[in-house]
Order: sequence, then C-alpha cells, then structure tokens
Amino acid sequence: MSDAFDLISSVPARRPRAGMAAGVAPGTARARVLAARVLPARVLAALVAGTVLGGAAACGGLAPAARADESGVIRPDTQQALPNFVSLVKQVKPAVVSITANLRADAVEDEEGGAQGQQQMPFPFPFPFQMMPQQPQRRTIEARGSGFIISADGYVVTNNHVVKGATKVTVTLDDGTALPAKIVGRDPKTDLALLKVTTQSKLRFIELGESDKVEPGEWVIAVGNPYGLGGTVTAGIVSARGRDIGDGPYDSFIQVDAPINRGNSGGPLITQDGKVVGVNTAILSPGGGGSIGIGFAIPSDVVKNVVYQLEKTGHVTRGYLGVVAQLITPAMAKALGLKPAAPGVPPSGALVASVSNGSPAEKAGIKAGDVITTLNGQKVDSPHDLAVKVASITPGTKATLGFLRNNAEQTATVTIANLSGAQTPDGAMGEKNEGGPRLGVSLSPLTPDLRQQLGLDGSVRGVVVSDVQSGSPADQAGIRPGDVIQAVGNRPVENPGATVTAVRAALKANQSVLLRILRNGQNIFVAVTPGTDNDNDGGASGPGDDNN
Repeated sequence: MSDAFDLISSVPARRPRAGMAAGVAPGTARARVLAARVLPARVLAALVAGTVLGGAAACGGLAPAARADESGVIRPDTQQALPNFVSLVKQVKPAVVSITANLRADAVEDEEGGAQGQQQMPFPFPFPFQMMPQQPQRRTIEARGSGFIISADGYVVTNNHVVKGATKVTVTLDDGTALPAKIVGRDPKTDLALLKVTTQSKLRFIELGESDKVEPGEWVIAVGNPYGLGGTVTAGIVSARGRDIGDGPYDSFIQVDAPINRGNSGGPLITQDGKVVGVNTAILSPGGGGSIGIGFAIPSDVVKNVVYQLEKTGHVTRGYLGVVAQLITPAMAKALGLKPAAPGVPPSGALVASVSNGSPAEKAGIKAGDVITTLNGQKVDSPHDLAVKVASITPGTKATLGFLRNNAEQTATVTIANLSGAQTPDGAMGEKNEGGPRLGVSLSPLTPDLRQQLGLDGSVRGVVVSDVQSGSPADQAGIRPGDVIQAVGNRPVENPGATVTAVRAALKANQSVLLRILRNGQNIFVAVTPGTDNDNDGGASGPGDDNN
C-alpha cells in the first residue's frame, strides 16, 4: 500500500483588512498518546494510575509545560489551560464557504490522470474533491471544495485545483445563501485562486494572520466542507513548518494533525486569535483514503502575496535570480572544505551549479561553486528554500546575498528580475516571448536527490519534468511534474539541453512531438502538439526547484 498526497484545496491571499473581531481561546497544550515498552506489571500499574491522574488533570483544564534541569532531564514546571473553541468557531464560521464547481470532464481526467487513474506527481495525488455523478452525455462533473471570505465586498480565497477548468462556480454561505462567483485569477504554482461574489449587504470575513509566527505544538482549527458536509470543524496542532511535498516549485507547507479530508480544499486553518494562518490543500493518505493526521496548508504569508497580485492584475509575477543550485551532500561539503552543521550533517545552503547569462546573479558576480547561505539576512537552508525566497521578492527590488567562495564569507547586492520575462536556462522548454512554438514544460537534470525522491536507480536515464504551465500544450497532453522524459521520438535524451534540441528538431519535421516517458515505473508515449505563447495562465512557467 503506497502513500498518497491527496489534494484538498487552497487559495491566494490578499492584504489583511480591518474586520471581524475574533474570539481568543487560551492555551496550547495537547494530550498525546505514546507507545510504551513492555514493563513489569507493578511498574505498568503505576504508570496506568499516573495516566489516569494525568488525564483527570487535563480534563480539569490543565496540562504541564516542561523544562530541562541541569542533568538534561525534561521536567514539567508550569501549567496551561486546554483551549475551548466554541466562541472561536461561532465567530469564524460565517466567513467560511462551500464551493461548488461545474468542471469540464476533460479537466477532471487531466487531474485524475485519465480514465485509468494514472498518478500525476512524484507522489500520487488522487482527485481531491467530493464529486457528484452526472449523466455521461453532459460531459461535466460537479466538484465541491471549501473557501473563506477575506473582505466585506466579497473576495473569496480557495485552491486553484478546486476551480481549475470550471465552467460555473457557486459559493454557498454559512446561512445557505448560494451566490454565483467570478474567478478573478488563479496561480497554479501555489495552488491558489481568488473568487469574487456580489451581494447587497456586507459579508462577514476573516483576516489573514502571520504564518511565520506559528510554532509547532500550537493549537489550530480547520473549517471546511469535507465530503459535502459543510461547516465541519476539526482541531489539532501544528506539526511542522516549511514542508516540501513535491507538489510545486514553491512548496513550503504548514503540516498539521487536525483531521482534513476531501472537500476541505481551500478551507482556512485558524489560530486561537481567529486569524487564518494557512489554506488547507493536501493530505498524506495511504491508498488515497481519508485523513491519518498528516495534513498540509499553504502559509498565509504566501497567500497574502499571491492574493494581492491576483486582485490587482489577475496574475502573479515572481522574482528571478538566475542560478541553478543543488543540495550540498556530505561528500560535496568535504570536497569544498565546508564545515558541517553538526557531526555527519552537511552545512545548509545552496551550491551554485551554473549561472544564467545576463541574469541578476551574473551581474552581481555570483559564480558556479559559490554556496549561497543567506538572502536579505535570512538563512538559506536548501536550493528549494532559495527558490521560495527569491520568488516572493517583487521584481526590481534590490536584495543582499550572503555566500561562501573558497570557504570565505562574501556578500553581493542583486536586483531581482521578473521570472516571466527572464532568459531561463535550457531546462525551460517553451519560454519564448516571441510567440513561437512552445510546449510549456520546465526540465531538471536527473540528480541523485531527484532519483531518491522518484525511487529511480542509477540505470534510468532522462530528464525530469519539474513544472508544467497550466493550459499549455504539455498540460493538455497530460504531461505531469515528476515524469521522466527518456526519449524524443526515437532519440534518447539525458540532459535538458539535449531534450530542447531534440524537441526543436522534431518541431521542424512534424506537427507534433512524440515523447517517451517513465511514469510510476511504466514507460508510456505521449504526443504533444505545440501551440503559441499567447495564452499565459497566471504568468509564464519558470524552471523547477533548482532554478532560481
């Protein structure tokens, strides 16, 4: 039985506005059940008694915090009250909505991977919505997700995958009022979308909080529409921040253990101060089933930036640095003479493998072999972390890079460019601004790290599809991130540059490009008919995680 990340919905955020007061439910403690080793009966009885007493204390509203004494033993020394969410739920529920989207059947098949249910990512993603069967001849499917109102004049945040391909979208308020919704804009790269509804009266709404202040162990609630059951509330704690699950180039999810299921997509993750710190979007689920306590939410700091841009322009622009970077392995660290972060742990940072001609990085003097360690004073943990940080910077803004060269610390000032207009590396196929033939995919070399993520051994050759532009010829043909392109026609390919050359040659000779692809251990052929670069969906697709 394989694990599956199950999409559930998410939307872009806008600048917070003054609005509805939120109730505060105090306390951050949480009861936990731990597996125990086999112990003698007398000791076990004492432990059971202690558990009962501890449970009684918890029921009384107290739970211990902890400290470490001089010997390093962790001991409780303070008391905290368990939270009560009744007041909080009453205040935020009016701003949480159910979303019904009438989807084109072909869009649904693309999302599911076709009639055979083929998986679409390095990690499998079953269809994320609660679907209502329709008559086959209608060729539409009704899907349900969640969302939340972020302004009194009717802006609603949800996931892109909730409304992608929708011919009609309806927003149902907490009181049952159904309103037609307009899609203001979508951002496939962060899986966010912004909707707009119109009413005669002002709507109740909730504010976006600061996700970078959320800590693991903090209590949160998720409100949504799981399996069509509108207004459902679940509670849990934040498990971790900054999770990369391979869903997109800018993954940096909040992981929570609050039960999240299909139909929760696009619903809010709310802290005890009544503010949204995340948009629920995916779960880890064995066999594509329900929640097992591992859910993922898009951080509100990301949502704010995306929603603001969608409201103003209908699309999103992202920063571009112009480097291809890779993880620092222990062997690389040793060869470069870098000091380990801890015994056996390689140092953090992004090792620059190449620099694009004319890019901001080249103009700032960044060279291959440099290790980027900070951006604007913030620590860079990995190439993916660098990509996320660079993408969030407004094009035209000056930024400060901290990096190591020959093990010596240096800094450089760069002017971040616009990713959509950048001259990206050869790994980005179809990034032509002159309107020529395009496929709409970005490629990455098959690095050891990608081999490990995809479960591929050293005998596999090819290039990895790191990104697919929504609505592009590649997207329409069913190409998905995580696919490994092994051949263009009968011509084997082993790096992005060779793949681009082979595709261009095929375009000159024929109307379509035949790709041999490895997906989930199976070889398949996909024919892609190129289009022109005139229909941009939310900004041009950029390179994958290793391109910044």
